[in-house]
Amino acid sequence: MTQASQTRNRAFIISGLGIALLVAVFLSPFASSDPDGLDRVAQDQGFEKKAAEEPISHKLPFYQIFEEYQLRGVPEQIATPAAGLVGTLVAFGLAWGAGKVLVRNREHD
Repeated sequence: MTQASQTRNRAFIISGLGIALLVAVFLSPFASSDPDGLDRVAQDQGFEKKAAEEPISHKLPFYQIFEEYQLRGVPEQIATPAAGLVGTLVAFGLAWGAGKVLVRNREHD
C-alpha cells in the first residue's frame, strides 16, 4: 500500500468517525420519544404486558450503564449525547479491532 493511499484511507476513516460522532452527539437529543416499531406493535396488539418482568438484557453489565439510550449518572441534558458518543466510540473500536484481526489473519494465509 502506497503512502498516498494510506493517507487517503486515514483521512476517510477519521472523517467518517467525525461525522458519526457529530450525528451521535448533536442529533441524538432530537430523536423521537415515541416507541420504536416493536414496542408500538406490542402496545397496539396488547401484548406488551406479556414480556418478561426482567429481560435477560437487564442483567448484562452494559445495561447497568446505559438505559433507554441514556448514560446513567450524568445530568439529563447530556445523558443522551454522552451515550451516543460512548456508543459510537465502542462500535468503532470493535469494528476497527475486528478489521485488524481479520486482515492480519488473511495476510498469514
